[in-house]
Amino acid sequence: MKKYVRNLALTVCILAGFGGVMGTPAEAAKTTVNPLVKKDAIRLIDIAGKQRMLSQRIAKDYLYIGKKVAVDKARKELKASITEFKANQAKLEEMINDPEIKNLLAFVNMSLNELEGIVQKPFSLDNAQLVLDLSESMLEGSQYVVDSLKKIANVKESRIIAISGKQRMLAQRIAKYYIAYQAGIKDKNTVDQMKAAVKEFAKNHKILMENKDNTATINQKLAQVDRLWKIVYKFYLNIEKGGLPFIVYTTTNDITKKMNEITELYVQLYNK
Repeated sequence: MKKYVRNLALTVCILAGFGGVMGTPAEAAKTTVNPLVKKDAIRLIDIAGKQRMLSQRIAKDYLYIGKKVAVDKARKELKASITEFKANQAKLEEMINDPEIKNLLAFVNMSLNELEGIVQKPFSLDNAQLVLDLSESMLEGSQYVVDSLKKIANVKESRIIAISGKQRMLAQRIAKYYIAYQAGIKDKNTVDQMKAAVKEFAKNHKILMENKDNTATINQKLAQVDRLWKIVYKFYLNIEKGGLPFIVYTTTNDITKKMNEITELYVQLYNK
């Protein structure tokens, strides 16, 4: 295990270029990644990618609780999401030894600690705005980790896994901004961010559907997402009209679950 961690840490330091050894990303891209380390990087991309989703789901659940919609489900999910986020952070901290990424992980942990304190307080618009802001900081930090690991893996497979994993986040992001608007944060940014998430999900879905490496099982599951998406995405775009918060909650969770299964299948496919 120690050798395993050292190998990955060394690769992160060298290939990411933070230590100045490789100098430029172009030079780093020419370096061959040790097969064992490549597998580790692909798995870590999935873990870091899941953090993006959890950052959005935590905020979404606080807002749903505050809006008094699906309260029991949201409370249970909120607690589980915080627990999972902490466990994933611990895995990332154990397996990555690059100073810059470690600092980013520490910052994300600080944001999580602050967020955890706020979501335990009674709902208010001020607290809701803080929760949104902190979830954005956690998302940005987690995305940085994903991007760094993609550079380490330096293979097409890491891109597909990162895209598939991002779909989980985008589904939760759609629900987060939808309920934020219904809860009273009715500014242009809320509407724009939600509609941008819908647009990006559709774009990424097309990329995954056209991926030539897809197995029959992956294609089958993507087809299930496709059928659901074609029906529900119009509901999401009616954010200003509102009126469907429970449908948005359940459908985005369903999409997230399916995309998590698909991402796991991609990890298994590309780890062979």
